[in-house]
Amino acid sequence: MFSIGRISEKRIVAWKARNGMNILRICLGIIFVWFGVLKFFPGLSSAEEIAGRTILKLTFGIVKPAFSMPILAIWECLIGLGLITKAWLRLTLILLYMQMAGTFLPLVFFPHETFHHSLLVPTLLGQYIIKNFVLISGGIVIGATLRGGKLINVPLPEEKSVKLEKRFGRIRRLIAEKDASI
Repeated sequence: MFSIGRISEKRIVAWKARNGMNILRICLGIIFVWFGVLKFFPGLSSAEEIAGRTILKLTFGIVKPAFSMPILAIWECLIGLGLITKAWLRLTLILLYMQMAGTFLPLVFFPHETFHHSLLVPTLLGQYIIKNFVLISGGIVIGATLRGGKLINVPLPEEKSVKLEKRFGRIRRLIAEKDASI
């Protein structure tokens, strides 16, 4: 039974290595297209108001939200379509990194709206902004494949795998014993 589970696990890991990068790229693309399209329709995007004020402040009041929101919408849709189609992927990732850098500016420009009491307690808006670290990380991982990098399925040698299982099993038992004694 143990070997059958092992074979299935190997197949699952191999499938993830083969398909994970494309899934990540397409999912990120969908998110960017979705959020970008919302910005074409005033009042639909949760980020519209803060994004408009951020761009207004960044441009010293020159670029008004009525002008900046359609540009931001196009920018985000281009990122999404580039990720989904893999067209101009290097440029797409540069646009993604630049856009993501801009998304963190409200944390600096409007800290009273993005944090409660301290930097350790973000508001819902602050949490919405901070989650962009995941989008940046996804972009970095996708960028690692631009020159042929790949996720590969290289299993640990059996000996090392068994040793790690024993070590973590021991840690789990210690934690369980500690919890039982409380």
